[in-house]
Amino acid sequence: MNIAGTITAMVTPFDKSGAVDYGRLQSIVDEQVSAGVEGACAVGTTGESPTLSHEEHHKVIEKTIEFARGRCLIVAGTGANSTEEAVSLTRAAIAMGGADASLQVTPYYNKPNAEGLYRHFMTVADLGMPVILYNVPGRAGKEIPLEVVARLAKHPNVVAIKEAAGSVERVSAIKNLCPDFTVLSGDDSLAVPMMSVGAKGVISVASNVIPKEVGDMIRAALRGDFVLAGQMHAKYYPLFHDLFIDTNPVMVKEAMAILGKIDLSLRLPLAETTPANREKMRATLAKVLG
Repeated sequence: MNIAGTITAMVTPFDKSGAVDYGRLQSIVDEQVSAGVEGACAVGTTGESPTLSHEEHHKVIEKTIEFARGRCLIVAGTGANSTEEAVSLTRAAIAMGGADASLQVTPYYNKPNAEGLYRHFMTVADLGMPVILYNVPGRAGKEIPLEVVARLAKHPNVVAIKEAAGSVERVSAIKNLCPDFTVLSGDDSLAVPMMSVGAKGVISVASNVIPKEVGDMIRAALRGDFVLAGQMHAKYYPLFHDLFIDTNPVMVKEAMAILGKIDLSLRLPLAETTPANREKMRATLAKVLG
């Protein structure tokens, strides 16, 4: 399975009452496809997966598939810190049809040991849907050890890993152990550096805001034009940085609300950012998009 390019870690839009806004979701999907992104990831961290009910979780994935109409790769965020829950969510995504892969986050909070991690991901991979591992120790409290990645990469359904540990060296280490295994950056600000040592793209937060621009940057890197990719990285770096001055997805929703793409609505325990951060984002958007 060829997974490369820009996959947008889509926000889940809510209306002012806090309900999922499926009209806005359709607009977001259409914008992403029109901008030329290679894929869309529904209900990942940026999609506020911890606050969605299972029914909403299923419906957001189902509607994303429906709205995309086969025009891009669809990645279903079906990970959990309970293997049983991850299995249930993944089975639902398989049953609805149309998702190309699932994104499986490192089980968070319970911090399983290496063997527990291996068995968890293998159990999900055995269901039959292609799996993208998601290494994000800053949120999960646990890194997927390199030796576990190497073991999992032997499974035919484990097709890639999203690396959000903030380490370019770890990409090199994975490629050294598993030369043919696909690595995707989980950080917009490290996408081009990671691609310079072998990553094949990014699962992007920033492409919610500037999908064409991120896509063009990643495609430049994929064809080996790191001069152009580096110039684009430098231009958009202020946005890549400022999207994380508050907890994700707070700032990406702030940015999208400023641009009129969504209503500014988050679910507790997430809340709006400070007025100072909002004005900083407003200034950054004016600089980057001006």
